[in-house]
Amino acid sequence: MVWAGFLLVLAVAPLVFSSSFSITLLSQVGYLAIICLSYNLLLGRGGMLSFGHAVYSGAGAFMAVHAMKMAGQGSLALPVPFVPLVGGLAGLVLAALLGYVSTRKSGTTFAMITLGMGELAFAAALMFPGVFGGEAGVSANRTLSPSFAGLSFGSALQVYYLIAAYCLACTAALYAFNRTPLGMLLEAVRDNAQRVEFIGYDPRRVRYYAFIVAGFFAGIGGGLAAVSTEIVTSEALGSMRSASILLFVFLGGTAFFAGPLLGAVLMVLALAGASTLTRGWQLYVGAMFIVMVMYAPGGIGGLLLQHAALLRQRGRRLAPAYVALLISSATVLLGMALLIEMAYHSQLDAALGSELVFLSVRLDTARPAAWFASAGLLLLGAGLLRTALKHWRRISALALRP
Repeated sequence: MVWAGFLLVLAVAPLVFSSSFSITLLSQVGYLAIICLSYNLLLGRGGMLSFGHAVYSGAGAFMAVHAMKMAGQGSLALPVPFVPLVGGLAGLVLAALLGYVSTRKSGTTFAMITLGMGELAFAAALMFPGVFGGEAGVSANRTLSPSFAGLSFGSALQVYYLIAAYCLACTAALYAFNRTPLGMLLEAVRDNAQRVEFIGYDPRRVRYYAFIVAGFFAGIGGGLAAVSTEIVTSEALGSMRSASILLFVFLGGTAFFAGPLLGAVLMVLALAGASTLTRGWQLYVGAMFIVMVMYAPGGIGGLLLQHAALLRQRGRRLAPAYVALLISSATVLLGMALLIEMAYHSQLDAALGSELVFLSVRLDTARPAAWFASAGLLLLGAGLLRTALKHWRRISALALRP
């Protein structure tokens, strides 16, 4: 039923959000979900903190856009639906080469090696403009490729359904991989590599094979990104892309298989949605990351699982406490957001005047009353949140008693 629901969501989403902008965002969610799932194979399943995962998705994107360009020129008979597989092969080969070195170590050393390899790849992209296109990148036209089943993939809707098909297939493949002996050994290596070695398995080889699998699926995600955007720049290999993948996978939840899917949705909302709403979106994301690390290391997926089980047991008794938590949290967020937006406006947009409109609220940064009102709202919400948390802890403890 879960997989049927997932298929239904992928099929119905462009019918509900039918604008061209919404379909583009849905396509971004699709290929970013594959990349985030492949990264979680390393971080969540294998305990390998990588700072260079964008290298493999970026390599897949560059190889895919070159293949698409050759297909458009007639030198390669490759329809668009097979272009992401070219990106997957590029990610696999590169992961096999770089992973042979990086997986020899684990822990902090492994993380530092991946960081160095990411910087090397980004520097190489600027040194070889014939391959990576320099600052302008490499572009191609997917409609010039050979048609497939009468489809030219000229419309964004056709591209979305191609990405959705790959997203479903890759999600199922990674879910199945976690249940193979290699996937279970990877989890055992994460928990206790020494005991795995005692029973006759090489932890380094297990990490290496998982690294190759992750590189393959990351390359497929990068290839789908190239098909969707029809242009790839050196930014696809940069450390900022790797850091974004790490941040949002953690926010989604590394211990929960669907957590990276939530992380991909959050990434698109933050990069495309929040960035158009506010100039301080990075501050909000950073604050959210700090709060999650401190109070909910399981991510949003872990929180949903924990509280869903609690609500199933004692939903009626806990419902008022949850409502109080939501209202107080919303009050804190609103007060904090108003202060941040006024600070940004007074420092960066002072030439446009002292007034701004945020969430349909008109504020005047020149009036002290606006600052005091926002600060008061923040303090009021903090007090209410503290009281609501105490009440929720007490009610939840009573509700769990037999």
